[in-house]
Amino acid sequence: MTAAIAAVGCAPNLDIISGASGNMPPNQKMSSLFNSVDTSGAGSITQAQFNQAFQTLNPPTVFKAQGANAIWSLLDPNGTGSVSKQDFVNTMKDLMVQLRADPTGAASPVAPGQTLDSSLHSLNILA
Repeated sequence: MTAAIAAVGCAPNLDIISGASGNMPPNQKMSSLFNSVDTSGAGSITQAQFNQAFQTLNPPTVFKAQGANAIWSLLDPNGTGSVSKQDFVNTMKDLMVQLRADPTGAASPVAPGQTLDSSLHSLNILA
């Protein structure tokens, strides 16, 4: 791969997250996106890094509609606080396909993010 990675927030990264980067395969798009978010080069990202990128990179409308917290909960379903590159690539690729197929989330009984909110609500009622 011979693509230069620009600083977070520059136009080339907008192409990566929007999927408008020409013929680049989804795995490569998400891998490049991960590399731009993993500013420390640790091989994993934290929620703070993800949130920063979510605000700075201006994600597509379907991602904005879900919100950073909902997407993070899909990336880190076990609440470990960090996400590996492989998990990020796989989850974001799948999410991109799902949201492009049905941007409203109506195809699934529960849109991303609602599961976490519903679970938290249920736990609060039981407490």
